[in-house]
Order: sequence, then structure tokens, then C-alpha cells
Amino acid sequence: MPQAPHQNHILIIEDDKGRREFLLDGPVYVIGRDSKADIRLVSQFVSRRHATLVQLPGQDNSFHYRITDGTLDGKLSANGILVNGRKVAVHDLVNEDEIVFGPRVKALYYLLRRDAIFTLPPDEFDITLISPNMIEDEEPLAEDDIPTDNF
Repeated sequence: MPQAPHQNHILIIEDDKGRREFLLDGPVYVIGRDSKADIRLVSQFVSRRHATLVQLPGQDNSFHYRITDGTLDGKLSANGILVNGRKVAVHDLVNEDEIVFGPRVKALYYLLRRDAIFTLPPDEFDITLISPNMIEDEEPLAEDDIPTDNF
């Protein structure tokens, strides 16, 4: 019986601090300038709680992430978010989405999937057994064939 496909959700942040990678597997992430944010953005041009990522169930035991401008209780960020160049309030992330939070502050989202792995062996096997009797013995080296290099 096959297992569900394995997924890795990755968010790569680029801001005043440089480039950082976050492996996403939790249910909720607060993104912003606040020192208590789950994913901290280092820039004076972003809100303290600029956006929120929420994990939502998908098919086959998979999940995806939805990004929301501001907080989950409806407080929007000062400048909003752009996803792939469009201003949005809410967006279900797909592989290679680019999220812009402000000048020189952006994120790239990647969803890496590995196909299902079959845990049962195939019905047929092709096994070749080799008996020691099937291997020819090598002839021993004659004294003339032994190297005599002195080191």
C-alpha cells in the first residue's frame, strides 16, 4: 500500500538581515517585525505583525499554507502584501510564489514533493544464485611471476 506523498514547505526570506530559510510544518506562523514573531522580518518598512501563515488540510493527508495580510483577527498591515505582483488580502500558496512585504523584503515559497513510496515488494523477483562451484579457481602464481621490487 503506498504512503502519502512526502512534502516539504519552505519559505526563504530576504530582508535587511540577508537570506534565511524556514522549513514550515507548524499550524500557524506570524510574520513581521515584532521580536516575538515566528518568522521575523528585519526592516523598518514592515509591520510588527505583517502577515500570517495558516496550515490547511488537503487531499491524501497533505496540507497547504494560506497567507493572510495582517493578523487572523482582521487587523491589516500598513502596506499590505503582494503575491506574484498582485496585492492580495488572502492567498493559498503554491510552489514558487513570491511574496513582497515591502522594499527589499520578500519571501519565496517552495513546495517540494516526493512521489509516493511503495512499501510492499513487487510480485516477482529475479534472483540469480551463485554457487562457489560455479567460479573457476585461479592458478597460483609461479615464482617467476612474483614481483621482486625492493623498496
